[in-house]
Amino acid sequence: MSAASLTSSSPPQRPAAPRWRGALLPLALLAALAVFPLVASALGLDFYIGFVRRVLVVALAAASLNFIMGFGGMVALGHAGFMGVGAYTVVVLSDAGATSAWVVWGAAMVLAALAATLVGAISLRTQGVYFIMITLAFAQMLYFVFVSLRSYGGDDGYTLPMRPVLGLGLDAMHEPTLYWVVLALVALVLWWLDRATASRFGAALAGIRDNATRMRALGYPVYLLQLAAFTLAGAVAGLAGALLATGNSFVSPAMMHWTQSATLIVMVVIGGLGRRWGGPLGAAVWMALEEALKLHTDHWHMPLGLLLIATTLYAPRGLAALADLRARSAQ
Repeated sequence: MSAASLTSSSPPQRPAAPRWRGALLPLALLAALAVFPLVASALGLDFYIGFVRRVLVVALAAASLNFIMGFGGMVALGHAGFMGVGAYTVVVLSDAGATSAWVVWGAAMVLAALAATLVGAISLRTQGVYFIMITLAFAQMLYFVFVSLRSYGGDDGYTLPMRPVLGLGLDAMHEPTLYWVVLALVALVLWWLDRATASRFGAALAGIRDNATRMRALGYPVYLLQLAAFTLAGAVAGLAGALLATGNSFVSPAMMHWTQSATLIVMVVIGGLGRRWGGPLGAAVWMALEEALKLHTDHWHMPLGLLLIATTLYAPRGLAALADLRARSAQ
């Protein structure tokens, strides 16, 4: 059989889809989220403006965890601790007289990054179940530190007297305005995380996840790359904690308990470990179902547990992977 006949019998190749098509869905979702406060206010559903804002913030935290767990292979069971550091930074600075939201949010990211660097520098000297346990231990240490801070409410939590000032003519007490600011920040950080995973740094991180020994033999500074990723994820989690504290005007040590870290892991697994939108999708599905089930039963944990079992059995790669399969089958 000649080469010409082989060429003529092979199936026709579909033209590659333009790159801009991949941005259509995120832009459409961003536009829908941007107009949501206007629609909710018109329908008298103002409560859900705050709810969707919380979903956006938790989605940001889940995306940062997916960055190190899904793309870096670091299963950290203490990620909520960095959210707590960010949230309590807002409390401490506001109590000290700082009023600018941009200052306290920036400080929250810096302090959470420092905490993540310290935790990561020790934890990354272990691996596997030992890494999981040592991150859990650090998170519980942070939890009990803030429980013991009686001047900031102890285990009863602390209520902010007022939200930090946004400036630029923006009123933080106006729910839709704060919603749009949070949406812009979340979209910007999610875009940056997506670019980071597609960069050479992200490729090296994925290589370490798959075979750290081979990457080390190739000359990659495995420990430093993992520590850099862990620090960046901690900074993003700190920003999420600061945004959560600002929106709720309340902070409690309960938000940094290890069960909150476990919930973030479950969100990432349901959404899709190592998938582009796995963290945000898992957070949105989990929180929407939780909110809906709470309206009908006090035993809402059971259906969510069944969801986790069903996802593990029938969609082990997460809901985001199912969406990818549907898109490929439609082509």
